[in-house]
Amino acid sequence: MPSTRVLSVGQCAFDHSSISRTLEHAFDVRVQGAVARDDALETLRSEPFDLVLVNRILDRDGSSGLDLIRAIKADPELSGVPVMLVSNYGDAQADAVAIGALRGFGKVELRDPATRDRNAEVLNPRGSG
Repeated sequence: MPSTRVLSVGQCAFDHSSISRTLEHAFDVRVQGAVARDDALETLRSEPFDLVLVNRILDRDGSSGLDLIRAIKADPELSGVPVMLVSNYGDAQADAVAIGALRGFGKVELRDPATRDRNAEVLNPRGSG
């Protein structure tokens, strides 16, 4: 079982599945989902994760993914966990980076080599042990 763990927050079922398949194929990771802010924060406080992917707008309740990133980065216990925003909007990516996230990716970029390279900075590529 992979030791590298990703928490995917606020994706619809289709996007969560697509992100999970893509990352699990390219990297030695296990992707777990969280549907909303409180669910994500509780999960992060109780289990270690190597990366958190936050949707720009959380599917379950329509809340702001940027607000969740702010909450993660403001929490001394969680602030060191790498976070990426999942959004196709460049301005949203810039906002996320300004509050402490790593540059993320949009769903349309999921299979781009640049996205894989960005994720490889945090995750273990398959075959790298």
